[in-house]
Amino acid sequence: MKGLTQKVQRFLVSEDGPTAVEYAVMLALIVIVCLTAIRSIGQQAAGTFQDVAAEL
Repeated sequence: MKGLTQKVQRFLVSEDGPTAVEYAVMLALIVIVCLTAIRSIGQQAAGTFQDVAAEL
């Protein structure tokens, strides 16, 4: 148990913790941007398909 406590303490003191958090935040922002873009493209494509279907 003492070894685990020391490992956690070293992780919190080292630079790896904040770096991992920064990468997680960047990844979350990238995912949000991608999902927003995909949703927008999907809506535009659906509108185009509806226009084509109406013309047929």
